[in-house]
Amino acid sequence: MSLREGLARDLTDAARRVRDFHFEPVLEERGEVVEVVGSIARVAGLHNAAADELLVLGNVPSLAFDLQERTIGAVLLGHGAELVAGTPARRTSRVAEAPVGDALLGRVVDPLGRPLDDGPPPRPSGHRPLDRAPPALTERAPVRVPLHTGVAVIDALLPIGRGQRELLLGDRQTGKTSLALTAVLSQRDSDVLCVVCTVGQRAAAVAGIVAELSRRGALAHTAVVAATADDPPGLQYLAPFAAMTMAEHWAGRGRHVLLVLDDLTRHARAYRELALLLRRAPGREAYPGDIFFLHARLLERACSLKSGGSVTALPVLEVEGQDLSAYIPTNLISISDGQVVLSERLARKGILPPVDVGLSVSRVGGRAQASALRAVAGDIRLDFAQFEELEAFARFATRLDDASRQVLRRGRSVRAALQQGALEPLPPEAQLLTLAAVADGALDGVPEDRSAAAIAALRMAGPEHGRLLHELDQQAQAGEIPATLLTEVHALVERVVAPWREDRG
Repeated sequence: MSLREGLARDLTDAARRVRDFHFEPVLEERGEVVEVVGSIARVAGLHNAAADELLVLGNVPSLAFDLQERTIGAVLLGHGAELVAGTPARRTSRVAEAPVGDALLGRVVDPLGRPLDDGPPPRPSGHRPLDRAPPALTERAPVRVPLHTGVAVIDALLPIGRGQRELLLGDRQTGKTSLALTAVLSQRDSDVLCVVCTVGQRAAAVAGIVAELSRRGALAHTAVVAATADDPPGLQYLAPFAAMTMAEHWAGRGRHVLLVLDDLTRHARAYRELALLLRRAPGREAYPGDIFFLHARLLERACSLKSGGSVTALPVLEVEGQDLSAYIPTNLISISDGQVVLSERLARKGILPPVDVGLSVSRVGGRAQASALRAVAGDIRLDFAQFEELEAFARFATRLDDASRQVLRRGRSVRAALQQGALEPLPPEAQLLTLAAVADGALDGVPEDRSAAAIAALRMAGPEHGRLLHELDQQAQAGEIPATLLTEVHALVERVVAPWREDRG
C-alpha cells in the first residue's frame, strides 16, 4: 500500500468517526447541606430526589426521608460528625437496597450489606429494594406445614407453622432472645434457612449471639443483620427491612426461611427519634401515627407462598411491667398471627421457659401442628389451664378432694415435661415420647424429686426409638392410629418410667 493510499484510508476512517460521534451529556444534580440536627440533615438543591433515594452528603450515605418544597430531610446512615452547613450533597438515583443470595449465609452484615465480621465483602447474587409491597393474596398459600422450634411448650401447646407471624414478648431478662435462638438452632438439620436481625443491641451482645450460633453449628445456614446501639438510628430503622428482603429472596425461590427480628421495641424507638427530629406530629406515647403502618408493612411480607417458599417471622418485643396494653404491643398483637407471652413471675419461680400459657395463643399453627404431637397432646393444654387455675386457689385451701389432687398432680407433670434449659432444642422424638408419657399419666406416680430424672430419661429414649415414633406420626397423618401401635408406645413409656417409680432407698 502506497503512502497516498494509507493517508486516504486514515482520512476516510476519521471522517466516519466524526460522522458517527454522538455526545450524550450527563447531568448530575448537586446540592448542599444547610443544617445538621443529630442524625438528620437538611439538604437544599436536590429538587428531583425521590423518596427513599440514597444520597451522599460529603462521604456519608443518607436516605431521602422527608421531601419538602425547598429542602429534603435526609436520614444519616453513617456517623456525620464532619458534616456542616455547606457540605456538598449529590444524588445516586438508587433507592436503598440490600444484598441477597447464598453468599450471605454465615456472614454478619449491616443493613446495607457492609461486612461486620472479619471476612471480605460478600458477593451477593443481586440487590433488592428494602421497601417492597407484600405478596398479593392470590400468591399466598395456607399455613399447613409445621415449623419445629425445639421448644416443647411451643411445639406442644402453641405450634407455629411455616409462613406464620408469631410475636415473642415479655419483660427484660425473661429469655425472649434465647427462645428465638433455640428455634434457629433447631433448623440445623432441616431445609429451613435463618435470618437473625438485631436492632439497637450492644455490640458485645451481638458478638455473643454470633459466637453461640457458630459454636453450635448453626451459623452456616444463618445470615445475621446487625444495627447496634452505636449505629445511627437510620441504620436501626432499615435493619428489619433489610433482613426481610434477604428472607424474601430465598422464599421467592421456593425455600423456607425463619426470620428473627430482635427487637421491634428498639426499632420503634429509632423511628420515633427520626420522626421527632423531622418535626412530624407525635401521637400516643410520642410515637408517630404511622408506626402501625410501618410494622404492618414489614410483617405482611412474611407468609407462605404458592410457589413453595415461605417466610416465618418471629418478631421480638420488650414490654414493661407485663403491660400488654401499651401502644406498640397492642399494634403488633393485632398484626401478628399469635403471641408467646413470657412472664417475669414464672421466671422468678425458676420455670423455664417462662411462657404464660394462659395469655399466649397461636391463631394459625394448630392446623399445622405435627400430627403425632396433636394426637398425644390434644388434652394437655386443657389439663394445664385447669391446673394453673386450681393451683392459685389451692394455696388457701386446707383440704382438697381426690379429683382436685389428681388435677394438681397431672398439672405438675405437664409443667415439668415442658421445662427445658436455654438454647437446648429438643428433637421431635424427645418431645413426642415425653408428651405421650404425660398424656398416659405415666408420670403421675413418679415422686416430684425424681420427675426431672424420669423426663430426662424419656428425652434420651425418644431419638433411640425414632422408627417407632416416626411410624406413629405417619399413621396420625393418615387419620387413624392403630391400637397395636399405641400399645407399643405405651409399653415403651412404661419401661422408661418404671425405674423412677421404684423405691430406690
